[in-house]
Amino acid sequence: MKLRQNVKHFAAKQALTLPVVGEKVNDKLVGMHTDIFAGKADPDRADERRDHLDDFFDATMDTYVAALEDGFPEAEAREITHVQANFDFYNHGWTEMMEFPADELQAHYDRYETFFGKHGITISDPLGEFRPAGGIAEAPSTPDKLENPEHPHAVGGFADDAYVETEDGELVVGGQAEPADVDPSEAPGVDE
Repeated sequence: MKLRQNVKHFAAKQALTLPVVGEKVNDKLVGMHTDIFAGKADPDRADERRDHLDDFFDATMDTYVAALEDGFPEAEAREITHVQANFDFYNHGWTEMMEFPADELQAHYDRYETFFGKHGITISDPLGEFRPAGGIAEAPSTPDKLENPEHPHAVGGFADDAYVETEDGELVVGGQAEPADVDPSEAPGVDE
């Protein structure tokens, strides 16, 4: 998958595990992701998906931390959560929100199969053990879109590794090395 990576991603990585600050960063990141992906949704459907997206992205923050604890670098840990989201979008027929084409679902799953298997994550169950005990909000599916999926926001051809676009526009396979002087206060939501 092709992702962007800058100092804010590394700051968020550090901040998510801090007391109090971690909760604020978590909430901010969830809101940001919901806004971004609701913005990619069919405008007539965006509002009805918001609660589901909020709950889903909140659960993926736990996946992100677990992936980091398992030794994945920041880019791959974040990619894992994006892959989960794309599984969910596909399952709901929300193909317009997908970041990679549907025919790459299995390839993305296969790259992280060991991690996904460890945590019960499958294409049909994108949250696995990270599904909250109380579940997540439901949202209407659009299964008819799976017949001829349109992926206006998908970027194909990056299923074999994590590809990171730096702030300078350089494409780095596997992501950048974490800077030594990352300040967690630069993470989204800390200043609120």
